[in-house]
Amino acid sequence: MQLETILQAILLTADKTLSLEQLESYFTPEEGIPRAAIRTALQALSSACAGQSFELKETASGFRLQTRAAFQPWVQRHDDSRPPKYSRAFLETLALIAWRQPITRGEIEEVRGVAVNANVIKTLLERDWVRVIGHKEVPGRPEMLGTTRHFLDYFNLKSLGDLPSLVEMKDLDVDKLQLELLG
Repeated sequence: MQLETILQAILLTADKTLSLEQLESYFTPEEGIPRAAIRTALQALSSACAGQSFELKETASGFRLQTRAAFQPWVQRHDDSRPPKYSRAFLETLALIAWRQPITRGEIEEVRGVAVNANVIKTLLERDWVRVIGHKEVPGRPEMLGTTRHFLDYFNLKSLGDLPSLVEMKDLDVDKLQLELLG
């Protein structure tokens, strides 16, 4: 069997993103599959996905096979659950944390000009998109928030460097972002 086909089978049946190390662990030492061969096979698999309804996506946590965004309207028809709808406050808070991390709740409130609803932060923490990464060395030692690997994975990002620039975000329509989040 070709290594590319074996990796495809592993990724198709995985319920999560798999790192290169995790993929390597699927092979016994006797099989003698080096990490470089796995990386080469993943590149070949990515090329083989061209023209298919799915793609190999590399995110911060590793690799996964996923449906291409162009097929979203049809794929969603067999999913009866309604995707969550995010408020403007939720999206603004998430954006501030992503672009200005580490950031405190007070700093978010200062930029937005309004208080941050505790439920927004709670939801971000529950979704594992945000985590407390420390405490600021000022009176009261407020929590500093930052994004997680799960945030990067959910938004198909390898790193925070893949985020669009603030100039690009300035022109982004919140309704358009909501549609992208649902996809």
